[in-house]
Amino acid sequence: MNRLYVNIAGIELASPLVLASGIMGLSASSLERVAELGAGAVTAKSCGLEERKGHACPAILPFGFGLLNAVGLANPGVDDMIEELRTFRLQSEVPVIASIFGKTIAEFPDVATRIAEALPSMIEVNVSCPNVASEFGRPFAADPSLVGEITRRVRERVTDIPISIKLSLQCLSLAEVAKACADNGADAITAINSVGPGMIIDPNVRRPVLANRMGGLSGPAILPLAVRAVWEIAETVSLPIIGTGGVETAEDVIQMVLAGASAVGVGTAVYTRGLEVFSSINSDLHVFMQERGISSLSDIKGAAHV
Repeated sequence: MNRLYVNIAGIELASPLVLASGIMGLSASSLERVAELGAGAVTAKSCGLEERKGHACPAILPFGFGLLNAVGLANPGVDDMIEELRTFRLQSEVPVIASIFGKTIAEFPDVATRIAEALPSMIEVNVSCPNVASEFGRPFAADPSLVGEITRRVRERVTDIPISIKLSLQCLSLAEVAKACADNGADAITAINSVGPGMIIDPNVRRPVLANRMGGLSGPAILPLAVRAVWEIAETVSLPIIGTGGVETAEDVIQMVLAGASAVGVGTAVYTRGLEVFSSINSDLHVFMQERGISSLSDIKGAAHV
């Protein structure tokens, strides 16, 4: 029996670990490498209608508690991503999640319709990236009505592939945003995206280190925020949740599941620990569950809610 088996929105995963969007997700070959090393599903990098160069370098800054990044959704565009996803599906049976974004509300359903041609297992709708527009830190995810509208439009155009809405903490009420997703046809929620914006200044040159000056914070520093977000969403809606943010260890995964996550995203840890992080966490999860007599993660999902 596979203790790590999970099901999210009808998609069967051999492990709860999902490669988060933005890490190792630009090509079929990189996705395949992650799949071979133990990820239950892989998420491609977010793509838009057209190629986007993103922000100038340096765009990624490791520091003591994670990463600060201002990549700016650099991507080759939906046409190239369709080909990469098709190639991956020919090479691997591991579920693949396409991730999309739009510069306007109207763009989201257009990109979703195009990426659906690649027949991904799920489409992640990234309404939460905090480092693209000139209004830095004001993603669509900040407004429940906008999130609801985007969800509804994507759902109307894509009816045969599950959709997950990727949320941000940059909102007045995460519960209201989650409810807007559920009320407008989402099949799942991914939470959370990077937090910020943040800034690190080089004390020697007296300037911000990132070329964009500010960037989104990810890694272990945001784990408590992500766990709280998953908890709050699980208290509000019954949609399955992919809990993402700061996960590095088996204990982090268990925290997410106890808070209510059905699957758990791993992103920054791939950058800091390498691709072996998936097999390492899977192994440690087996030991953790066996020692405590836990036969399935579904047995403890949401168990911390009292």
